[in-house]
Amino acid sequence: MTILVTGASGKLGPLVIDALLARGASPDDLVAGARTPSDADALAQRGIRVVRFDYADPDSLRPALEGVDALLLVSGTEFGARVAQHGNVIAAAAEAGVGKLVYTSAPHADTTPLVLAADHRATEEAIAASDVPAVILRNNWYSENYLGDLAIAADTGRVFAAVGDGRVASAPRADYAEAAAVVLLEDGHVGETYELAGDHPWTFDELAAAIAEVLGRDVEYARLTVDERIAALQEAGLDEGTAGFVAALDAGIRDGALADADGTLARLIGRPTTPLVETLRQAA
Repeated sequence: MTILVTGASGKLGPLVIDALLARGASPDDLVAGARTPSDADALAQRGIRVVRFDYADPDSLRPALEGVDALLLVSGTEFGARVAQHGNVIAAAAEAGVGKLVYTSAPHADTTPLVLAADHRATEEAIAASDVPAVILRNNWYSENYLGDLAIAADTGRVFAAVGDGRVASAPRADYAEAAAVVLLEDGHVGETYELAGDHPWTFDELAAAIAEVLGRDVEYARLTVDERIAALQEAGLDEGTAGFVAALDAGIRDGALADADGTLARLIGRPTTPLVETLRQAA
């Protein structure tokens, strides 16, 4: 079986390839797709075939998908353009007769008020309309999203957010990558939508405590209002739109958008998910 992993020069794609290899896939059966193939030279040196795979360029997609049985579509990062770009990949996968398309979506993409979910919801709808056999992986937050807070706390002794007592059921990218490898390699899973999350939804007081443990210093959670959060982000150099976007994410966390954890990720990978403090410690 030939498996193509997109985003091979990004942060998640290479980890999926690592997980596929660890679970017995042969390098000869893997294809790494990257917008700029030279950016994935490290994979090529490991015997993985690297192909140009630019979501915005349909002419790059068709030849790359020839003979591919399973495709991991890692969601793009170009806000405002990625629904159309994802549509290009879905259409190419349908034309190529791909037997399984796995998409990395957002938690509860069909119902969540999170500001970044609309693109994922539209992509899921496009996949359903295409009739390509598919598996939807709705990844909760990556624990690595909080490495910036670790760095700030090292300087200030504080974690700043406007999330109240909201919880985040995060897991590191490697755990989500392992789940992707499982559904790519195993028979079945087609037609499933998996809500993936870490085993322990943590509060920002717990985030501060985890950072304190890693840094070996006192760290507290500074509870901001949304207006205070926006003002602080703008003072740090963010433009008004970006500051508002971040504050809206905080509001979603405050309202419980990332708090659900039902153990699906742990069941798929066959072990407990990695605790937040371990991810922070490894990064530090």
